[in-house]
Amino acid sequence: MSDKVRIAVVGANGAFGMKHLDGLKNIEDAEVTVVSATSQEKADAVAAQYGVPNAVVGLDAVLERDDVDAVILATPTGLHAAQTQAVLAAGKHVQVEIPLADSLADAEATLAVAEASDRVAMVGHTRRFNPSHQLVHDRISAGEFAVQQMDVQTYFFRRTNTNAKGEARSWTDHLLWHHAAHTVDLFAYQAGRIVQANAIQGPIHPELGIAMDMSIQLKSETGAICTLSLSFNNDGPFGTFFRYIGDTATYVARYDDLYDGRDEQIDVSHVAVSMNGIELQDREFVAAIREGREPNSSLRQVIDCYRVLGALEEQLA
Repeated sequence: MSDKVRIAVVGANGAFGMKHLDGLKNIEDAEVTVVSATSQEKADAVAAQYGVPNAVVGLDAVLERDDVDAVILATPTGLHAAQTQAVLAAGKHVQVEIPLADSLADAEATLAVAEASDRVAMVGHTRRFNPSHQLVHDRISAGEFAVQQMDVQTYFFRRTNTNAKGEARSWTDHLLWHHAAHTVDLFAYQAGRIVQANAIQGPIHPELGIAMDMSIQLKSETGAICTLSLSFNNDGPFGTFFRYIGDTATYVARYDDLYDGRDEQIDVSHVAVSMNGIELQDREFVAAIREGREPNSSLRQVIDCYRVLGALEEQLA
């Protein structure tokens, strides 16, 4: 490996591909050597925008290169498991965007490949890295705060098949396997292993084939509970909002910002070297590669999240 970790971003022209490129340009130990998109025209445009020397189409064109140590997959959900396995089989480190898979069987199969490899394998569970949630986690670790209840709202207005940039896409997003994954993993990360989970969902969209509204209840081994409400029908405000109700305080997290129970903002600028959760996630990926260690949000660490999602899917079926 060269002095820097040489990274390829696959799906670079999408909303999250560009978020990773924005973060990687701030990481000294990282060098983006190639970007990949679904067409040469799109790949060339992203390469020009970010000053990346090589632009290709598809994953295979990345894996055959000798100037790539690690791959970040910002591709459609349905491709995540197979592509993660392919990257590991090619002997390269991998970070795959959330979710790891859209079925428990695929998640378990991908974990097995990762466990048999000596490469770093990480999933983009960004909430572990947002400074707002990091501060809460630090206080939990220090014994200063214990979660009693989390109330989480994940709301979007997405009645057509569009991405975060408002562009049409060929695959369908999912409240359970994508958006609920963020909260299921975060709740376990903050409150302990999940021991009980229940879910109900609203009507199935006639064209998208997915539930547009969902409610999930969770309980952890510590006795803490979580209520998660998700909707693609909500006409603003958009995003995910977390309320931590604890034994010593109440915190409200809105992406990278944190507030107390009186809605007074808490300074989290000192928590990490950046306020950008995606950048911090990528910094962990690069550091784990350079240090030869397991990263936070490794496949092993997040697999329980997908086991819970698998159980919830069975309930909903």
